[in-house]
Order: sequence, then C-alpha cells, then structure tokens
Amino acid sequence: MDRPARGLSLMELLVGLAVGMLVVAAAITLLSAQTREQRSAGTELRLMQELRATADLVARDLRRAGHWGDPAPALWAWSASAPMGNPYAALAPLAAASAGASYAYSRDAVENHRLDANEQFGLRLRNGVLELQLGSAGWQALSDPASITVTSFELRPRLQEVSLLGHCPNPCPPGATCDVRLQSRSLAIRLSARAVADPSVQRQLETEVRLRNPAPIGACPA
Repeated sequence: MDRPARGLSLMELLVGLAVGMLVVAAAITLLSAQTREQRSAGTELRLMQELRATADLVARDLRRAGHWGDPAPALWAWSASAPMGNPYAALAPLAAASAGASYAYSRDAVENHRLDANEQFGLRLRNGVLELQLGSAGWQALSDPASITVTSFELRPRLQEVSLLGHCPNPCPPGATCDVRLQSRSLAIRLSARAVADPSVQRQLETEVRLRNPAPIGACPA
C-alpha cells in the first residue's frame, strides 16, 4: 500500500518564513544603503558643479578689476603737473555690508579719468547667496539658492612688484630716492557651500585669478 503524503509541519513553516524574512530584510537594507550612497554622490556632484560655475563667474568678472585705459598720467610724472592715482580700485572692502563678506571693485569703461556709476562693481555674500553688483543696475545672484547655500566667501590679494626705474627716460637725480614699480596682482578665491537637498553635504573650492592690468606705483623722475 502507498504511504500517505506528508506535508510541512507548522514549526517547519514558521522557520522557513523567518529565514525568508531575514533574507528580504537584508536585501532591503543593502538596497537602501546603495540608494543613499548614489543620492549622496549625486548631491556632491551637483554641489561641486555649482561651486565651480559660481567660482568661474567670479573669476571672469574679477579678471578685469582695476582696469585703467590710460595709466600714463600716473607713471610719467612730466605728463601732468602732478601724477594722479588710479581711480579704479582692484579690490576694497564694501562698507555697506549687511551680512557676510562684501567687496567692491571697479574698471574703466569710458576713459575720462573719473569713476562713473556704471563702472562700479561688487561681490557680496547675502543670506547664503553670492551676488554680483552690475554697476548702477543693482545686484544679481551668481549662485542658485535652490541648489546650494554658500556658507563662506573670501578673496585674498597676492601682490608681486617689479622695478621699472631702469625703463624711465630720465635718470634718478643724485642723492634722491626714486621708486617706480609695476605691481602684478592676483586674487585667491575661496568658496564654501552646502547642498540644499542634503545640508550634511558640504564642500569647499579654492581657485586663483590674475588681474590683467598691473598697477603702476610711483612715478619716473621729471
């Protein structure tokens, strides 16, 4: 006679269900961890892209800071009754700073040896947004507040000077102290920001921009 069919006992069924649930839980945990890592990596990538784009905009505008179309009156003392200074500032702290770091600079647009309203520019960190002043047109956001929050912004000048006394048409009078130099200028840019989607993701970016127009210091002997 055939033996009667025998199924799983209740205990075996419970043990099988428990093992299956453990395997599913481990798989879900692993999948969740991988999803978090991918999301974090994507957030970091977007944050660095935003930082690089913002720093590039800052560097492009700062590259022309302090540009003076006609510096001859400052360099050659005999071209005017008294040598004049560059009316266009390469970089200066912005007095009307409401929050964060603020800087002012200017550049020559129409040469008249005078600083006009449309030749004044500025950079400031305000409420987590880096802003650029476009002359008399007001302030414009450079960073995207929907993607990143800029936590710090710093500009540090670096100067290097070369003597031009040997290039002056007239020699320095005996016993006199003559000093004429050409100052090449660069600015170190440091930006720090955190992601809006995940504030725990924070990054810092440093770059440097060289100003195109060296600054004359002193004047040749008359």
